[in-house]
Amino acid sequence: MIDLYYWPTPNGWKVSIALEELELPYQTLPVNISNGDQFSEAFLAISPNAKMPAIVDHDVAGEPISVFESGAILFYLAKKTGKLMPADGQKEALEWLFWQTANQGPMAGQLSHFVNYAPTGQDYGKNRYAGEYDRNLGVLERRLTDREYILGDYSIADIISFPWVLIAKPLGASLDNFPNVSAWRSKIKNRPAVRRGVDLMKDKQNRGQHNAQNNSILFNQSSDHFKKQS
Repeated sequence: MIDLYYWPTPNGWKVSIALEELELPYQTLPVNISNGDQFSEAFLAISPNAKMPAIVDHDVAGEPISVFESGAILFYLAKKTGKLMPADGQKEALEWLFWQTANQGPMAGQLSHFVNYAPTGQDYGKNRYAGEYDRNLGVLERRLTDREYILGDYSIADIISFPWVLIAKPLGASLDNFPNVSAWRSKIKNRPAVRRGVDLMKDKQNRGQHNAQNNSILFNQSSDHFKKQS
């Protein structure tokens, strides 16, 4: 059994989709990021960066194994099962996992902040990250020119990159200029396991119900959040 520490966001979907695709037994342990669950001592012991998703794998010899950071989790699950990563494609899989976690994901996350949560009038920030989001769509469009999926076959590279493209429209972006990405998005969206992963705890999604003014837990964080609790 795998414990999935999760909240229904694009980053959370990466791992819920992977677990559904791999048909691994798991139990969902909610981490309500608006309430500050991610700063509990118990969760920090699993995820030192105070970010979900994270997993604890009990289906191992010896002590359970905890893994934090979505790229590391997907790579761990692919290695564990021997699925969703080509046997001779580990290098490329790592390249695209790092691309997503260092480029597409952070830029999309910042765009989401300025679109959904920042005070009005923050045009510089919004335009800056909209441009970076568009640039990353261009990277993906070029990669998909002569292949159906990022590594050729469907893999963890697609799973990790899909969630932030799924919500392109709510971010104010259009896929009209990215036909390869649009077709790729549609194919992945229609997979039953993907739908199950995205729908996990759908009733708890609360995008837009907090903002930079009324939620000092999600925004304006500092090292104070990581001080040991007495």
